[in-house]
Amino acid sequence: MSEAQTVVLCPGQGAQYAGMGKDWAAQFSAAKAIFDEADAVLGDALGGPLSGLCFNGPQEQLDKTNISQPAIYTTSVACFRALEQRDGAMDLAATAGLSLGEYTALHLAGVFSFADGLKLVAARGALMQAAAEASQGSMVALSGDVTEDAVVQLCDAVRGDGELVPANYNSSMQVVISGSADACLRAVPAADGAGFKATPLAVAGAFHSPLMQSAADQMAEVLAETALQSPKTPVWSNVTGKRHDSGNLELLAGRLVQQIVSPVRWHQQCLDMKQSIGGGDSLQWIEVSPKTTLRGLMKRIDRDIKVTSHDQP
Repeated sequence: MSEAQTVVLCPGQGAQYAGMGKDWAAQFSAAKAIFDEADAVLGDALGGPLSGLCFNGPQEQLDKTNISQPAIYTTSVACFRALEQRDGAMDLAATAGLSLGEYTALHLAGVFSFADGLKLVAARGALMQAAAEASQGSMVALSGDVTEDAVVQLCDAVRGDGELVPANYNSSMQVVISGSADACLRAVPAADGAGFKATPLAVAGAFHSPLMQSAADQMAEVLAETALQSPKTPVWSNVTGKRHDSGNLELLAGRLVQQIVSPVRWHQQCLDMKQSIGGGDSLQWIEVSPKTTLRGLMKRIDRDIKVTSHDQP
């Protein structure tokens, strides 16, 4: 049993890669059990066993939203269970996840079982993939001194007849905008002219924008059929940047629906977590597999928070 309390950070879509989770499953029976359960729950719904897609790819399959979301969720949970098998049960101070990762964080806090969470993220991924294909949107990363007001003004200036909104507040130095493909194209030179560095992203659609409304509407129906439990550990919301109300499960489900069409306030929630739960030597922050994206973002959010990533055993 670890003496320190632990904050667990869970990655979102974009962290996927062929080979993720393979070493965890090979070395730890707890991780293998999670992949085995995922294969049993999903069967061939994704065109093959989820474990095979995670361990072997191909990458172009893993990059599809309907596959990457359950793949990342499963890999993250498998990594967490392996860490507990290796080091002992963790005393969780909080959990949080970026976009899809919020579902992982909620599972780790006891809001739903692994299998129920897997069904939720598989449905979410499929619905978002369908909405992306129907709307043909895109996303652009903005780097520099990107204040919320400046980003909103940029979106308002170039939106035209399309959609363009802030989608991810990753740090004070990076915000991602999302919307119609033509609006995103106009945003690139406009952002450069405003002193930002604009980088178009290779994504399937305009995530966290109104173009995902059809996915949000259908996800509300899926969540309504899932039994939720009050979190045993504090979990932070992407939508508000604040802690979920553990006594209001209807509101919690509503936040997950809202998250699909709302900006992810990752920067704000990390700072709020630190203010709420404190710090010091008695608190450790870890990032579960795959990749080390959240550790990198934390260096831009608050350098006093040291995150240990666990992409590999």
